[in-house]
Amino acid sequence: MISNSELFPASAKPAETVRGVTVRLAGDSGDGMQLLGSQLTNTSALAGNDVATFPDFPAEIRAPRGTRAGVSGFQVQFAAEEIFTPGDGLDALVCMNPAALITNLSDLKRGGILIVNSDSFGAKDLKLAQLETSPLEDGTIDGYRVIHVPMTTMTRTAVAELELSTKIADRCKNFFAMGLVFWLYGRDVDPTLRFIEAKFAGKEKIIQANRLSLKSGWNYGETTEDFASTYQVGEANLQPGTYRNIMGNQALAWGLIAASQLSEKPLFLGSYPITPASDVLHELSKFKNFGCSLPFYTSKYD
Repeated sequence: MISNSELFPASAKPAETVRGVTVRLAGDSGDGMQLLGSQLTNTSALAGNDVATFPDFPAEIRAPRGTRAGVSGFQVQFAAEEIFTPGDGLDALVCMNPAALITNLSDLKRGGILIVNSDSFGAKDLKLAQLETSPLEDGTIDGYRVIHVPMTTMTRTAVAELELSTKIADRCKNFFAMGLVFWLYGRDVDPTLRFIEAKFAGKEKIIQANRLSLKSGWNYGETTEDFASTYQVGEANLQPGTYRNIMGNQALAWGLIAASQLSEKPLFLGSYPITPASDVLHELSKFKNFGCSLPFYTSKYD
């Protein structure tokens, strides 16, 4: 059996040591940017970095795919020192379509790394983003270190042996992007591989597809000439102790449970299941032993 260290070897390219990095991942709400960001956060925490995050969700319900209103993002700062914010200027921005690029580019530092899915900048994509010309060609991205990556094509190629539908294959492109970002910043893939096994248990083809996509993104980083080096962020000098990586919705759910227990009142939450509020429902559903009551409603749009 081939080990993960053999499948995802350390890069042979020179590594530049930096104190911290701020990365934003942006795409359509169906592109899996929240999942990618969560995995980057978890692996960075396990690497001993201090981390802070800022998920960004579309304000509109079911905004049309590819539009500016439908852009979803996830920002992570991970550092070798104590940090208190998710970061201001971005060191790297990953964009899955024109709408994501045009709505997020202003936050990227001049000279910062801009990784784009070049397959998603066709005439239809530009029209959905309300752009008359491609920002890849009209000077919009001048002054940035732009990496054009045909993520959709390369993901389809990576999973071709599994004979998946085009729709299912394309859903794996966030793992391709994840593999590339993990390679660029020397992140350990083992926690994500375990996540894939648990998340898609019983769906062997999906597990294989996501693993292949992750590996393909990693390999792209190692073989392309677009990156002169990788980046390493050392462990933060944090006080010894047991640390927990917790998201805001999880903290909210635990706070509700604590308030219920301390006040000796039953906990009732009535909520519509929609991102990002659904995570509160999901978390509370794990603690029915504390008397949580969770009626929620569905509609023809669910």
